[in-house]
Amino acid sequence: MMKYIFPPTTQRVAFHTNSAQNAQIRDHTIRCLNTFKDCDEHILSEKICKLNHEWDVERYLETGAASLVLVASISGFLKTWCCCFLATGAVGTFLLQHALQGWCPPVPIIRELGVRTAEEISNEKTVLKLLRGDFSTDTGDVSELLAMAEKQ
Repeated sequence: MMKYIFPPTTQRVAFHTNSAQNAQIRDHTIRCLNTFKDCDEHILSEKICKLNHEWDVERYLETGAASLVLVASISGFLKTWCCCFLATGAVGTFLLQHALQGWCPPVPIIRELGVRTAEEISNEKTVLKLLRGDFSTDTGDVSELLAMAEKQ
């Protein structure tokens, strides 16, 4: 029962995301990886570098939450909005819920936009590194490589 309330950190967002959306994000990753399947080391390295700068679900949530808290705090200080501290309380509740369970109201919207988790981005980087030859492997099928990277 506890594993459903508090799923593993690396899987908590995907666990609470619609399975069709998870599949769509994974399929997009596979399509992207297939375009890099026969690329040289330099192009693969550039893609890995770009992935290092990709924003994940956590970063979007943290940025949005911090922005809302800042606006509510300024509004409270200026006394232009009497219920501003309810907003900070709601944001805090959402962040706590997300930290513990991997879900909060903005997550489905963020996932619908195709924003990936850090684990999903890391898995793509691992496959690119495999394609680049960083690890020894004898398979060229990116679906198998992604499954290897996702393996627990």
